[in-house]
Amino acid sequence: MRILWVKSGPLFPLDSGGKKRTHAMLEEIGRQHRVTYLALLAEGQELHPEEGAATYAAEKVWLPWRETNKRSWRFPIALLRNLLFSRFPYALEKYQSVPMMRWLEGQLPAGRFDLVVCDFLIPATNFRNLRTSVPPHPFQHNMEAMIWKRLAESSRNPVKRFYLKGQFMRFERWERRLSLLFDGVITVSEDDSRYARDRYGLENVLGHVPTGVDAGHFSPRKEILADSRVIGFLGSMDWLANIQAVRYFVAEIYPRIKAALPDVSFMVIGRNPPKSLIDLAKEDDSITVTGSVEDVRPYLKGCDLMVVPLLTGGGTRIKILEAMAMGVPVVSTKIGAEGLELGAGVHLEIADDAEGFAEITASLLADISRRRSLADAAHERLVRENGWDKVTETFLRLCNNVKQP
Repeated sequence: MRILWVKSGPLFPLDSGGKKRTHAMLEEIGRQHRVTYLALLAEGQELHPEEGAATYAAEKVWLPWRETNKRSWRFPIALLRNLLFSRFPYALEKYQSVPMMRWLEGQLPAGRFDLVVCDFLIPATNFRNLRTSVPPHPFQHNMEAMIWKRLAESSRNPVKRFYLKGQFMRFERWERRLSLLFDGVITVSEDDSRYARDRYGLENVLGHVPTGVDAGHFSPRKEILADSRVIGFLGSMDWLANIQAVRYFVAEIYPRIKAALPDVSFMVIGRNPPKSLIDLAKEDDSITVTGSVEDVRPYLKGCDLMVVPLLTGGGTRIKILEAMAMGVPVVSTKIGAEGLELGAGVHLEIADDAEGFAEITASLLADISRRRSLADAAHERLVRENGWDKVTETFLRLCNNVKQP
């Protein structure tokens, strides 16, 4: 097949769960099919060196795009302008691209492609008013409105809560409207598929693909040690849900663990942490904030336990599977492990309140036998069910369920 894969930006560096999922799937797809990768490239942005040598696409098309830096004075003005004058949530409006619309209008009717995939909802506004005989498929890594609803509900700042609620309401309206443009919606979990059907009444949900992991990439597994107590958190630290999770952990959970285990330490691994998180390490020398790293494996290997104290979020968390592949046991909230179909008490531990989360974490750090048991069970399941070849096979089968004219 000739496949067009449309995304909001380059894949490298592979510093987010969404990028990792897409890259792994495209590498598998590219073994048997010809992939054209279409994405926006911000003005002044240099492509990562690995992008040129990457094997995930036979052809890459980069379209110019202007991005407002989140740390510039223009960013709050852009948010205000969107709030006052736009119908779209900001995250959708910023990726509307006239060059992308024109490219799609010029290329899709020409019959160049047998399958078109819109990766995430974010680029979907560029498919409006588009006529094509090829059924495009949105690949929903998250149900976006659900995330913004949870962010609003968990915010303690009334002004921020008002803004987030407004973004949620816009996302809910447009997520349904844009999903109806496509012949078949594909999600990453049964929970998300159910949400799309029940919340939006969508009848074009084809199903879900599980999240995968390359267990071989994360070998050899970490040796479980009795006298080491390093807790890790892995995630993109410019994403609100991850920032909120780390703040919650440090404020409500970590002090309880330190009271039981004074020699414990906490390492936050992930790109672009805000100053408020960097300052945590200055206030407590048992906390390390790494910032962007080229390879997460050495850092994961340095952790004795991975925590996922997410209060908001959607889709599925690749970070959990990566930790498990490396042999690092995981403690998560229910939201953090949502959609992964893992067994609580078998593959990982689950706790939703701060006291319970701290108690389970401290108990595991003191129990090497229990950590080994969780790590072994989780790794065995990943090897059996979460290979990217199986994930990609499911994805293509779902796409082919839509009969083309």
